[in-house]
Amino acid sequence: MKKILALILTLCLVFALCACGQSAAPAPAAPAADAPAADAPAADGAPAAVSANLTMGTGGEAGTYYAFGGVLGSYVGQNTDISINVVSSTGSAANITGIVTDGIYDLATVQSDVMTYAYNGTNSFADVGALDGFRVLGGLYAETVQIVSVDPSITSVADLKGKNVCVGDVGSGTYFNTVDILAAYDMTLDDIKPVYESFGSSTESLRDGKIDAAFTTAGAPTPSIVDLATTNTVTLVSIDDAHMAKLLDACPWYASYTIPAGTYNGQAADALTVTVKATLVCRADLDDDVAYAIVSTIFNNTGDIAALHAKGAELSLDFATDGIAVPFAAGAARFYAENGITVATAP
Repeated sequence: MKKILALILTLCLVFALCACGQSAAPAPAAPAADAPAADAPAADGAPAAVSANLTMGTGGEAGTYYAFGGVLGSYVGQNTDISINVVSSTGSAANITGIVTDGIYDLATVQSDVMTYAYNGTNSFADVGALDGFRVLGGLYAETVQIVSVDPSITSVADLKGKNVCVGDVGSGTYFNTVDILAAYDMTLDDIKPVYESFGSSTESLRDGKIDAAFTTAGAPTPSIVDLATTNTVTLVSIDDAHMAKLLDACPWYASYTIPAGTYNGQAADALTVTVKATLVCRADLDDDVAYAIVSTIFNNTGDIAALHAKGAELSLDFATDGIAVPFAAGAARFYAENGITVATAP
């Protein structure tokens, strides 16, 4: 019995000493295999959580910029924590200065030719100088320069001499396209009677007989022209082959494009014209993760966006990145690199 009691006391003493010693810290619970750490990027490089309140400049309310910009802004807002307030504007030049000079926009849709002028300080921006405060997120769709008339006697750009012609708002992409096309025909604004109006106003003026023709740069079919063609016989004026060659030689940022017959009600023949790219840009200091989230949300969901607007069908990684002469935002470049495409960024 004494031996048994001694053994029990010895065991009690051992347990007591262990209880007084330093115990090991418990191992942390392993995270679930499919759950990234709170501040770590997700597997595809997208930030786990990024938020921002942004404003996007587009174009006139009757144009494709405003309508498609609204779709993009809404889609990004519904699928991320980035809120985008889409507003109408007078177009490309105003959008770029709105980002760089005025600080009223964070994002904007602009024509690829106009943004190239602005970044290099050439053409219409020669007096202002180069504007470096914006970056490219990606090309969106082809913008078609459409020369519209309801006068069947106007069949050539040369026929516009002496006519009342809408050339877009001052500083808009349409305005610059008008100047370039007239120059290919050895004409200037002095050879026509220029009228400075937005898309919606110009189609109403055509309908009312206040103007003879209008230049409109937008994705075809353009809603305002579709509406005009329901009440009037619309003529799309072509650029003939000889003057097309001259235009492309002088302005290589354009590409020739055929608007098929039947694009608009009553349009009996194809129309040969030129295109530039509708491009989404941002301010140069936009957060990289925000830029990445916007671009990835758009280009990873092109099918969804195409179901909301016809121009969504033109979204592609190749179109977004090919032939862009202005540096991309670093966050956008990261997304394209993940998809095997290298784009230029600012040094």
